[in-house]
Amino acid sequence: MKDTFCKTHPIVGLVYFAAVISFSMFMMNPVCLVISLLCAVINAVWLNGRKAVMFGLKIILPTALLVIIINPVVNHAGVTILGYLPWDNPLTLESIVYGAASAVMLSSVVFWFSSFNTVMTADKLVYLFGRILPSLGLVLSMAFRFVPRFAEQFREVRAAQRMLGREKNGFIEKTKSAIRVISVMISHALEGSIETADSMKARGYGLKGRTAYSLFRFHKSDAAFLVFSCVCTAALIILRIFGTAKYRYFPSAKGELTGLFAVIFYTVYFMLMIMPFAVNLGEEIRWKRLQSAI
Repeated sequence: MKDTFCKTHPIVGLVYFAAVISFSMFMMNPVCLVISLLCAVINAVWLNGRKAVMFGLKIILPTALLVIIINPVVNHAGVTILGYLPWDNPLTLESIVYGAASAVMLSSVVFWFSSFNTVMTADKLVYLFGRILPSLGLVLSMAFRFVPRFAEQFREVRAAQRMLGREKNGFIEKTKSAIRVISVMISHALEGSIETADSMKARGYGLKGRTAYSLFRFHKSDAAFLVFSCVCTAALIILRIFGTAKYRYFPSAKGELTGLFAVIFYTVYFMLMIMPFAVNLGEEIRWKRLQSAI
């Protein structure tokens, strides 16, 4: 569902998601990983509901389990040897822990990108990059739109093939049917790209002096959200430069998980990550109070 954060100015969403996704990718401190994953799931569920949960169970969970299993097999660094694999390579505790941390990091980043895809719609990307970099804005908007549109079109073509009786049992028949559907999809994608290019050219997209109408307006609330995101980001970067919340996994797992500055870092980190949900929850409570006052 659409929420208050979705209605903010595009620059607010761009700055916010650039910060949280970057921190989620590079902050490998276990506490930060847990905070990032928890907040990413909360925001994704708030935005996408059951769809986000099913996405996590079907795609993210198997991928995370695969990372956890593969990492100890290919990574043998670490000083705590738990045993030896059948091919005489050591199985270390550090490689297992790092594999779990990598799986959490990957899951949180994917959830953040799912929220990004919901909040930062194609019109927002075109608004942000259309005047400065017209080609980049068009490519980004088409890229984010391509996957869901391709999946929807794939289901439609497959349903049409099924209704025509062209899907039959047997490996060879199913292979022929899959090749037929893929061929149709490729032709449809190429045709759509040509139509889009001709349409944008006819509308003068990217020409100098071209004007564009926009519904986006920068309000005081947008300024507050933007300042909050920038202040939290700057504070985290400064604390990180001074070595706060540092953590390593090799050769042995060691780092700062507690301490005054670490707690401050985690608090600011959580405030930044939870901001969209907090904004939405506050607006929901405010709306219910207004309804009860009627």
